[in-house]
Amino acid sequence: MEILNAFFVSPFVDMAEYPVFFAEVVANGFLTGIMYSLVALGFVLIFKASETFNFAQGVMVLFAALTLVGLQERGVPTWLAIGITVGVMVLLAMAIEKVMLRPLVNQDPFILFMATIGLTFFLEGFGETLWGSNVKRLDVGIPERPLEVPLGGDFMLLNEFDLWAAGIGAVMVLGLALFFHRTTIGRALRAVADDHQAAMAVGISLRTIWVVVWSVSGVVALVAGIMWGAKSGVQFSLSLIALKALPVLILGGLTSVPGAIVGGLIIGIGEKIGEVYWGPLVGGAIENWFAYVLALIFLLFRPQGLFGERIIERV
Repeated sequence: MEILNAFFVSPFVDMAEYPVFFAEVVANGFLTGIMYSLVALGFVLIFKASETFNFAQGVMVLFAALTLVGLQERGVPTWLAIGITVGVMVLLAMAIEKVMLRPLVNQDPFILFMATIGLTFFLEGFGETLWGSNVKRLDVGIPERPLEVPLGGDFMLLNEFDLWAAGIGAVMVLGLALFFHRTTIGRALRAVADDHQAAMAVGISLRTIWVVVWSVSGVVALVAGIMWGAKSGVQFSLSLIALKALPVLILGGLTSVPGAIVGGLIIGIGEKIGEVYWGPLVGGAIENWFAYVLALIFLLFRPQGLFGERIIERV
């Protein structure tokens, strides 16, 4: 009974007794969740356009960050390096469409999935050949200093870099949501996702849509690479950030932009609260596995996610 009381009751008592600290935990989880949402959006973009799970999205984040920091190390100003890296990601998208996607039009999604696995290993090796494999420090001019934010007569501490990163991520997320639902290309993208043949029959260029989508996904990967790379260093383990996006996609749904946002916030806030309040009771490290356990629960009871479409097949 005492064990159950410690696990279920004690954390809520702490939350009530120290509301400012609880607000700090939630705020940090919120900021982290926006970054998870940004990475997850790259997956949603590709999946909506081709019904393919892009296994290479994580390494695209790494490749973009490596390119940016590599240019910086060669004396290129940051603003120009970012512009060049955007161009590199667009050229990469065009190459992927021509070399990988075009020959595989209307193939089984599993074949395209396997192709993205091959793309992952290619970009890892190509990035290491171009820029080396050592850990690199990425500086984009955003300060990392604690800020005191007033809250109910008290102050909570937040990192200025995290606020900037969350703000940039939020702008990107909202921009992509508007892009999907308010632009001609966004509507064409949804048509392509529904039926490739029908979309081409009404004059939608599948090649153009794929280039645009992979280009936008590359830009999203660049923003995510800048934020995560500046925070933890540009290293090959950066590509593993995509693994944290998988539970976000399961919670929100593979085809939903709002789902990626909500799923990211749930994971970000949930893992911070779990680590701080329940971690000490089970030896810590809840933050490492909380997202995957939550995703497993969703797979058992709502496999399509919060905003995903229920798939019904007639047999």
